Amino acid sequence: MANKRKIGLALGSGASRGWSHVGIIDALVADGIEPDIVCGTSVGAMVGVSYLTGNLDNLKRWVLKSSRSDVYRFFDIKFTQSGFVNVGRLDRFIHDYVVDKDVDIGKLPKPCIAVATCLNTGQEIWSREGKAARWVRASMSLPGLFPPVREDERWLVDGGLVNPVPVSACRALGAEVVIAVNLNSDIVGKGLRQDIASAAEDDDGWLHSLKQQAKEVSGSLFNSGDKEPAPPGLLGVVSSSINIFQDRITRSRMAGDPADVVISPKLRDVGLLEFGKAAEAIAVGEECVDRVLPEIKRLLEPMER
Repeated sequence: MANKRKIGLALGSGASRGWSHVGIIDALVADGIEPDIVCGTSVGAMVGVSYLTGNLDNLKRWVLKSSRSDVYRFFDIKFTQSGFVNVGRLDRFIHDYVVDKDVDIGKLPKPCIAVATCLNTGQEIWSREGKAARWVRASMSLPGLFPPVREDERWLVDGGLVNPVPVSACRALGAEVVIAVNLNSDIVGKGLRQDIASAAEDDDGWLHSLKQQAKEVSGSLFNSGDKEPAPPGLLGVVSSSINIFQDRITRSRMAGDPADVVISPKLRDVGLLEFGKAAEAIAVGEECVDRVLPEIKRLLEPMER
């Protein structure tokens, strides 16, 4: 008598590169490979929960038709806040395209963990109980952009700070074969390309507003008469810094918590908030699955009791 091995899917962090998760899930399911366990960090938590609630097609349609201005609507420039994201708008988006506000994380159709980081202690926090929507927002609360989320008397931020690809969470829930998606395999240095830095300086919307306010402060403090090369734009510096720590942490964690199959979409040209490249990211995800399917099927061959 044969038995089916329990499959865990570990969806990693990576901001807009995370849309490749949609293509990866679509391709796996189309080939009859459906995960029994789904764990995600940051955008991986959002896409994973959306899949479990049957909202993935709606989420995919939204991102494919969204524009840069649609993304800007999530942001507010208010220095009194702990982030630039408008929480009300983000919550409505999560409720509409990911999970209803009243759904408990433990009531999802399959076991699921969203990984967050405790801002007070630096500890890795796994969702065990509570509203799934809040856990998704906590897991993707990138410091500086998203305000932290209060849960059980702790302030929670992006899980990518401690566990960018949550293989260990899948193992803890009983996965025998873990398919991991690493979005951070080729990203270091991307954010400092000259065209990216220039584009950041020319952007309209929230970034332009922030730049104008910063200019007013810096203009009164520093003499700008020299002709030194201009530093990279704000978005380029932030993006590159995030890429560096994500790459280093991912390498370390995956060395200690190896997956059985690793899918590594090459998404170097998809920036932190480049939602306009969703179609490209989704297509790359689908192509990656084609390359690893033989190995996945070999690992899932029935085992004799």
